[in-house]
Parts: sequence; structure tokens; C-alpha cells
Amino acid sequence: MFSLQQLLGKGDKFYQLLEDAAQEAHESVRLVLKLIKSRGRILNREDLVLSRRKEKRIAEQISEELVKTFVTGLDREDIEALALALYKIPKSAEKLAARYQMGAQHLEGVDLTPLAEKMEKATDAVLAMVKHLRRMDDLDELKAISDKLQLVEGDADRLMLEFLKELYSGRYEALRAIVIRDVFDLMEKVIDRCRDAGNVVTHIVLKNS
Repeated sequence: MFSLQQLLGKGDKFYQLLEDAAQEAHESVRLVLKLIKSRGRILNREDLVLSRRKEKRIAEQISEELVKTFVTGLDREDIEALALALYKIPKSAEKLAARYQMGAQHLEGVDLTPLAEKMEKATDAVLAMVKHLRRMDDLDELKAISDKLQLVEGDADRLMLEFLKELYSGRYEALRAIVIRDVFDLMEKVIDRCRDAGNVVTHIVLKNS
């Protein structure tokens, strides 16, 4: 027997699916941080691939549920937009890990940990924001989390400028500079993906408040 809550979509599974997707995004970045902190020595690539595949499967499940569900608690286009934004995080993280391992010999002596930690903080914020979707009445809390995410992005931009200043100093031979710049760009892209996901959550909450 269907309850009124289920009919109106308030008890639907989309909140949980989106939280699961955000958790997988967080896990993928955690694995990359582990790789970077270990200087490329610790990473089971299968774990990272599995995380991205789980994320993809969740996105597919969301699409399937949208076809089967008549009424949802959130607008369908918003659910799809957030699922896509979240999927792009582990996809970028996996690409970063692959590039890091390919160019590991050119990254000796380069401390990427500060920027990598910003990636993890960005996914912390995204996960918290997605969980906030269940309780849309506290806009102040959402804004506080969003502000943290914006602060992380700003700090990451500052670190990138410092890295680039060092990179363009002429100390590095061409191939090494290219590899370092490539990895920097991919790390920045992960953070940008987190920002995009956070923006979608903010849009959803403001739209439904």
C-alpha cells in the first residue's frame, strides 16, 4: 500500500542515491590523495576504477528510477544535473591518478600534498551539501558549507599561482615542466568539478526553499 509521502515523492530513494554518488566521489579523491602522499607507491588502481564504476552505476540507476517514478521530491532535471556533476568528480580523479603514475619520475621533489588536500576538503563540502538536500529549511547551514567550498577553491587558486610561478622560473626542463603542469591542471579540474556540483546543490535548495 502506498503512503501519501511516497506518492508525493518525499520518501523516494533519490536523496539516498545522490548521497551514495557523493560518497563515491569523496572516496575517489581520498584514494588519489593517498597516492600522492605515498609518492605514487600506494594505490590499487582497481579500487579507483571500482569507485568510478560505482558512481556510473548510481547515475544509471538514477536515470532508471526517473523513468519509473511518476512524482519525485526534486525536479527531474535537477536530479539529473546533480548526478552528472557528481559523476564527473571520480572520472576526473581517475584521470589524475593515471597521469600521476605515468609521470611519477618527473614529479620527484614536487610537493603536491597541499593542493591534493584542497581536493579532499572540496569533496568533504560537496558530500555535506548533498546530505543537506534532505533538510532544505536550513539555508544558513547550506550557505556556510558553500562558503567553505568557495574558500577551498580560492585557496587552491592561490596554490596554483604559486606552483605556476615556480614552474615558469626556468628551473625545470621542458618535459618535466609539461608533466607537472598537466598534473596541476587535473588537480584543479577535480576541485572545479566539486564547485560545479556544489553550485547545483545550491540551485536546488534555493529553488525548493
